[in-house]
Amino acid sequence: MLPIADFDYHLPPERIAQTPVEPRDHSRLLVLDRATGQLEHRHFYEIGHYLRPGDLLVANDSRVLPARLYGQKASGGKTELLLLKQRDAQRWEALIKGKVAIGTRLIITGHSGAQAEATVEELLESGSRIVCFNQPINQRLPELGSMPTPPYITAPLTDPERYQTVYSAQAGSAAAPTAGLHWTPALIEQVKAQGVGWASVTLHVGLDTFRPVQTENALDHQIHSEWYELSAETAQAINATRAAGGRIITVGTTSTRVVETVAQAQGIHLDAGEIQPASGWSDIYIYPPYEYRVVNSLITNFHLPKSTLLLLVSALASREQIMHAYAEAVEHEYRFFSFGDAMLIL
Repeated sequence: MLPIADFDYHLPPERIAQTPVEPRDHSRLLVLDRATGQLEHRHFYEIGHYLRPGDLLVANDSRVLPARLYGQKASGGKTELLLLKQRDAQRWEALIKGKVAIGTRLIITGHSGAQAEATVEELLESGSRIVCFNQPINQRLPELGSMPTPPYITAPLTDPERYQTVYSAQAGSAAAPTAGLHWTPALIEQVKAQGVGWASVTLHVGLDTFRPVQTENALDHQIHSEWYELSAETAQAINATRAAGGRIITVGTTSTRVVETVAQAQGIHLDAGEIQPASGWSDIYIYPPYEYRVVNSLITNFHLPKSTLLLLVSALASREQIMHAYAEAVEHEYRFFSFGDAMLIL
């Protein structure tokens, strides 16, 4: 039994960040030393103080798709789609606003007047639907769609690139890997100049990442799956870092999920084993008392109450340390969630 109520906390609504900080690296950074329980209040641009030559940062290079589509039913009613996962060239899993029956034809119209058609084919248990477009739309999404933002962000997104990391490369996410939003090209170069390595993985983030755990026992929760890839180059960098005694520091929970998924599948442990390149679907569910196999430290944002991501960070530090850190962050008026401040768990 793992009571999800133990991972709840009070967050005043005004602490939910509606807009990003400018410049990116001027967000605040709460540093937690797991060995001592000590907390330090910093800014993200000071993160180099906590990195050592020989450390390796592992970041998710997924790019957010303009996956919010607006259209009309053939009957004339307006509707809105949010693409979640691509199933094949023309089929997508999507959330659709309102009641839409199987067989309903939808006419999608983009901001520039571009159009495409889709037919609702299947209703899934999760409440999402399978829609089939009349053509492959990957390359047409920039003209058909707009950038999705999480439901707790109500302010309009004036610059879509602010919801992308500066190193995003592989399009496929429905939400940004937000721990990466704090990095600037200059800060990345600065930590590299310190002798810190930088490696990329890909995990296409689904909206389930925001879904709270609804069951009283967190162990009964059905975890979501997301597509990932860990390249040969990144595997080599991880193995070389581990062999030399450096730390593997993941940038965000999504990078953490990739590295630990591969380590678990390949039987890697903190003190033994070499990671091999891999790709596939990750449904790893990390919660206390999970023992991390490869990840030593984590850079992450502040997560929703009763969320799987709060469980993930509580498995790296203790639940007590995390809940204390969150209480401190609320008291010191940190900004929470996607456009909020960051935490470094050492």
